[in-house]
Amino acid sequence: MALTDRVKRILLTPKAEWPVIDAEQTSVASLYTGYIIPLAAIGPIASILGWTVFGLQVPFAGSYRLPIGFAVRNAAIQYVGALVGVFVLGLIIDGLAPTFGGQKNQIQALKVAAYSATAAWVVGILGLIPALGFLGLLGLYSLYLLLLGLPILMKAPEDKAIGYTLVVIVVAIVLAVAVSALTARFMWHPAMSLPGT
Repeated sequence: MALTDRVKRILLTPKAEWPVIDAEQTSVASLYTGYIIPLAAIGPIASILGWTVFGLQVPFAGSYRLPIGFAVRNAAIQYVGALVGVFVLGLIIDGLAPTFGGQKNQIQALKVAAYSATAAWVVGILGLIPALGFLGLLGLYSLYLLLLGLPILMKAPEDKAIGYTLVVIVVAIVLAVAVSALTARFMWHPAMSLPGT
């Protein structure tokens, strides 16, 4: 299935798309090359353009454009964080499955992590205009996608599916905060001085 078709279907008709995803045979490499790598790149690429063309809003100082080298570095760190984060979330989903009566399956768990992240990755396009960053809240639709897909792919019984999903949502939020905090340590931001200044 074409990438754009899958994105459109998971965002617009997720209830019908999750059973299709459940039945598909795939591998970690295929998921990464065909879906995760291109979609996770949307935000970082948009951010490079946004940071260098429109700039960042610095409180009490106005707008500041990042030099291209710093923008690329920040985007690369952000990108690696996304690629690692989705894999770790897949491992957590897989590890929690037996606790909630689900079936352990690392590929299915990675599919849940990857396809449920679609909304958050697509909304990364807003990085083109940093002032619209608040609209990134639209990425929370990914939590709804997770709620729909997790029980289907991990075969959790109906009576435990909500608990499983809620625990994974909490873990996903904590993981996102942890990845953001970790990557922020390596990213350049306006409070830091430029080399040679």
